[in-house]
Amino acid sequence: MKKDLHPTYNEKVKAKCSCGATFSVGSTSSDIKTEICSQCHPFYTGKQKLVDSSGNVERFKKKMEAKKGVSKERKGKTVKRAARAKVKAGEEKATKKEK
Repeated sequence: MKKDLHPTYNEKVKAKCSCGATFSVGSTSSDIKTEICSQCHPFYTGKQKLVDSSGNVERFKKKMEAKKGVSKERKGKTVKRAARAKVKAGEEKATKKEK
């Protein structure tokens, strides 16, 4: 093996989770910070926990609420067209009120 090619391996490195749990692992880095560990992951705890940093869950919930309002008869492109028509109608009402 070539010398000074591989990084040094640390056998005991403290890993810290966002839930506050700490544990030691082997790694080439000096310290590790994680968002989810075995003590707070839903698979191991059996409790549902939504981890959302960019608002994807809220956006998905809004999308599902909007779908409930659309009639079940319409499918595919007609649903999109109906949604666009509602948005345009709302914009036209807003511009008429401003005038």
